[in-house]
Amino acid sequence: MLRRLYDWTIALARTPYALWALAVVAFVESSVFPIPPDVLMIPMIIAQPSRAFLIAGVATVASVLGGAGGYVIGYGLFETVGRPVLEFYGKDAYFAEFAQRYNDWGAWVVLFAGVTPFPYKVITIMSGATGLSLPVFIVASIIARGLRFFIVATLLWKYGAPIRDFIERRLGLMFTLFMVLLIGCFAAVRYL
Repeated sequence: MLRRLYDWTIALARTPYALWALAVVAFVESSVFPIPPDVLMIPMIIAQPSRAFLIAGVATVASVLGGAGGYVIGYGLFETVGRPVLEFYGKDAYFAEFAQRYNDWGAWVVLFAGVTPFPYKVITIMSGATGLSLPVFIVASIIARGLRFFIVATLLWKYGAPIRDFIERRLGLMFTLFMVLLIGCFAAVRYL
């Protein structure tokens, strides 16, 4: 089934409605859809390099809006479903402790998930469930998703099809290493 979704997404990149399709995919990927918008972005930019930054902009805006939708899902479903389950099992106090720790590092968590292969949808929902500050969530999402999509767009605009393999195979790893180093540096400065 996942392969069919992937093939369907690639086919969308070839249609005149590709930009709208990208917006929809980026929006729903931020809260529920398993296929990342990069799958549409990459063939769209290779086909029309002059539109690379427009494509990245559409992906960024739609992804952040979808992330806000994921935040609302986390907030709404936690209150109606999650909290009663935790209370039934006597674990609601543990969630409060987890939520506090999550919110202490929330902006960094959103940044990390927004640029790495870690599923961004998990963080959008978790941010709503823990009550992370919505403005903090939105700003971190704009930075993270903008970095991710505009770096991919810039690489494709500048290097074209030859960079596609690198992006599809290794860019997630590079973002992950960058974020680990960045967070490590900030933690070292904070605690030293």
